[in-house]
Amino acid sequence: MDTNDKPFYEHHVFFCMNEREGKDCRDSCGKHGALEAQKHAKSRIKALGLSAPGKVRINKGGCMDRCEEGPVIVVYPQGTWYTYVDNSDIDEIIDRHIVKGEVVERLKI
Repeated sequence: MDTNDKPFYEHHVFFCMNEREGKDCRDSCGKHGALEAQKHAKSRIKALGLSAPGKVRINKGGCMDRCEEGPVIVVYPQGTWYTYVDNSDIDEIIDRHIVKGEVVERLKI
């Protein structure tokens, strides 16, 4: 990539959506409200006017293999990994990391 090239999105956020079946399998993000959290983040980004090429994209992802730390999201291009419990955690990640450029240490994994 040329040094003058910018990423297509300033922030590209992936929510792990994996949901494992069966009683003997590892826990999974999909069983801990990942879909609802992703929808909340997408709605919030749109409400803030940040949903556009060159700005922010919220995506669903498959297994990210960090199940024991989940549910998880990863923010690119920084490659910052977070866990969350509820929508207030998602809001904090959006307000501090996406809007202000600050890493949310208490949620970082």
